[in-house]
Amino acid sequence: MKPTIYDVAEKAGVSIATVSKVVNNTGRISDKTRKRVTEIMQQLDYQPSSVAAALTGKKTFTIGVLVPDIANPFFAEVARALENNARETGYAIILCSTDYQREREQEYLELLLKKQVDGIIMATEPKDMEPFRKLNERHVPLLMFSVDHLAVAANVVTTDNVRGGYLAGHYLLKKGHRRLAVIAEKNRQSGHARLSGFQQALSDGGVELDEELIINSKSTIKEAQQAAQRLLAMEKKPTAVFTVTDLIAVVFINEARKAGVHIPEDISVIGFDNTIHAEIADPGLTTIAQPIEELARYSFNQLLQSIEKPNMPGHRIMLSPELVERASVKDLLTEK
Repeated sequence: MKPTIYDVAEKAGVSIATVSKVVNNTGRISDKTRKRVTEIMQQLDYQPSSVAAALTGKKTFTIGVLVPDIANPFFAEVARALENNARETGYAIILCSTDYQREREQEYLELLLKKQVDGIIMATEPKDMEPFRKLNERHVPLLMFSVDHLAVAANVVTTDNVRGGYLAGHYLLKKGHRRLAVIAEKNRQSGHARLSGFQQALSDGGVELDEELIINSKSTIKEAQQAAQRLLAMEKKPTAVFTVTDLIAVVFINEARKAGVHIPEDISVIGFDNTIHAEIADPGLTTIAQPIEELARYSFNQLLQSIEKPNMPGHRIMLSPELVERASVKDLLTEK
């Protein structure tokens, strides 16, 4: 049977109030008593109830994190970075993967409210405003990660996605590519912004992006495979492809290999994120790097500030991406 605060108090020979003071680090208690109670808690493997603490108005030291797909290496690395920041500050995270489904998003937000989390970091794009109304009513601090939704009052930490797309387009033009394709998450704000930046770079370089060469795809293996197969089946293939995530890029490279198309000799590929997949891809993937560790650190610090100072105005932090060159892009100008 799970030990209770009464068991700890009885074995330590102290009152329940004394045990509570030790758990919550409040009140004036002698070092000897504190040490005794702590030892008994460890012996009994007593775990204080975070929900009970929340009901008394205390922190639960838990943070909810919603991501659209934990199978995407970018969000997996983000979750790990957030967890590292949480551990350093005595917090734990509850990770929820919505699989891009509105119903799951709503269910998880309800669950996190029931768990009395101290705050929520959300990397999914809101499909329904009702859950956010509830968060606001219950004064639960919210931070939008890599999503900037004007209808939601929250802190925002994101990468300059337009700038990242522009870097990708400018780089491919510099390497002599003119027939270009994009596989983009057009229905996701970040994907749309990256496509917009890419198109702007091409426009500045006097190149028009053919609408037929813009393929819409979620950043999932199945949809990325279908998008890659559409491009690879074209009679007049592009010389280079920009994919708005590394996951889509590595899937494209794999599908190209199956089709007998060589990367980068036949088609060059540039991704976005700079996840572990970019490093282990064959060939190594040239990509636009997001500063994942910095994004996580800023996100957690901003949320903690909101928890400590609920009336503090929200902030919008945008970090700059960088181009990381590897072997997946061919320089067409060196052939001339």
